[in-house]
Amino acid sequence: MKEIEKQIDMNTKWENLSISNDFLFGKVMQDPKLCKELLQRILPELEIDRIEYPELQKGINPDVDAKSVRLDVYIKDGKGTVYDIEMQATETGELPKRTRYYQSMIDLQMIDKGMFYKQLKPSYIIFICPFDLYGAGRHIYTFENFCKEDKDILLGDETAKIFLNADGRLDDVSKELKAFLDYVAGKMPDDSFVKKLADAVKEAKKNREWRHEYMTLLMRDQENIEKGIQKGIQKGIQKGKIYGMITAYRDLKVPDHEILKKVQEKFQLSLEEAKEYL
Repeated sequence: MKEIEKQIDMNTKWENLSISNDFLFGKVMQDPKLCKELLQRILPELEIDRIEYPELQKGINPDVDAKSVRLDVYIKDGKGTVYDIEMQATETGELPKRTRYYQSMIDLQMIDKGMFYKQLKPSYIIFICPFDLYGAGRHIYTFENFCKEDKDILLGDETAKIFLNADGRLDDVSKELKAFLDYVAGKMPDDSFVKKLADAVKEAKKNREWRHEYMTLLMRDQENIEKGIQKGIQKGIQKGKIYGMITAYRDLKVPDHEILKKVQEKFQLSLEEAKEYL
């Protein structure tokens, strides 16, 4: 483990993690009382009597070719409403599209062949971010489907996507939710729930099994990044060789259809792949 730690940046070291780390957040939210209180702060209009964990850090693999997803916190309440809560530390430029894909994957899990669409339960996809995704200064952005011509008419599909912003400026949320978002931003407000979260984070860091799991996942991610970089370098080298070969043959006035054939043979490309270089 010491060798692993030497390769890890200070921001990702286990001892320095905060609630804004998705792995640690997922572990802390395994406490149903903490998870329920967080949901009630985000959605105070709902009456959540209890929460259930169908799976911890639920993975969804629709089929061989489709992109799989791994949800940080996937829970249901006593009425069957589904909540997916994600901690997102960095702006990737794809969060709105991610919610679209997550919604489709969650719906696939709710009903099987032969069931009626009306059996789909309400669902909420919630992203907690330390940045302002839409730049309007809000602490919360809630999206539901409505009629473009008459915004008072809701589609009625009972789905919602919520983006929480710990860097908000407006007075647009309750003091309870604001306290939680301040904690995500690295502050320590005087709030009973935040204190419980802070204690839970400290306890989580004492868990050797979680620590080992985190370090293993982190190293795996780093290895995948390195493999991707090497693959990109090799691809770049091959591209350079192909373009160099094409230029050389064109200087010799070799017809393109002959060049195409030589490129295919030399680099084992299909006709379509070879044509991309001409």
